[in-house]
This record gives sequence, structure tokens and C-alpha cells, in this order.
Amino acid sequence: MQKITPFIWFEKGAKEAAEFYVKVFGKGAKVKTMQSIPNTPSGTVEVVTLDLQGQEFTLMAAGPFRKINEAVSFVVNCGTQKEVDHYWNALSAGGEKGQCGWLKDKYGVSWQVVPTILTRLMGDRDPVKAGRVTQAMLKMKKIDIAALKKAYFGK
Repeated sequence: MQKITPFIWFEKGAKEAAEFYVKVFGKGAKVKTMQSIPNTPSGTVEVVTLDLQGQEFTLMAAGPFRKINEAVSFVVNCGTQKEVDHYWNALSAGGEKGQCGWLKDKYGVSWQVVPTILTRLMGDRDPVKAGRVTQAMLKMKKIDIAALKKAYFGK
């Protein structure tokens, strides 16, 4: 059991959300447990534990008592543009596309889909190069690695 597990409270549909996330994250993603707890003050409560790429999550559907918001988000680190495109397109489908790689999925959960090269380029010792990358990124919704590299090299 991992030491810290993100726990997300949904109004309804924890099982549906878990199945969606397993499909999006594919190989290495699985639902570990599903439990229904009947006769609670809010009706039947769903509790689902899943593994996404080695990170365990618990999802609970227990009524409208807690709202999901963007104060907490999950970062998906991507090595290639193909990965960025996959996670951005899959997670944002039916949700909201934000700036700088941020999105909300159709369940209201916030994600940041980020190529790993972004941190390296923005952290460059040359403040001019890092600044160009930052300015390019600020104009994007889905992060475009080729455009970041172009900004970095000043082309």
C-alpha cells in the first residue's frame, strides 16, 4: 500500500469515472476494488480503488456534499507529442480545455498534461531562452513541443 493516496469525492458516477480513467491510461491501469455501501444517509455510496500507471487513487461517489475544483490537479508527464496529444484529447473530451496544458475532464477533475521537456526548457540558465519558452507556453492550450523548441532556439 502506498503511503499517500489521492481520494476524490464525486457526487455520482465513481465507477464510471474509474472505468474512463483506466481506458485513458491503458496498459498498466486497472480497477483494483469496487464497493457499494447501501443504506447510508446519502443512499448507496460507491468506493472504487484504481491504479493508474503505478499511482493508486480512490474515487468515492457519495452525494453533492463536496465539490471537485481546480485547487487540486493531477499532472500527466509526457515524453512525446504523441503522448501529450493522447492524454489531452482523451481527458478533455466532454470537459473544458484551459491554458498552459490545464484541462478539466467530464467529471470536473483538473489535469495538467505536460511534456517533460517543458520544465527543462523553462529552467534553462539563459533567461532569454527560458523567457521565450514561457511566453510561447502561455499562448497555448495543449502544449506543442515543436513550438516550445522553436521558441527556445529563437527561430
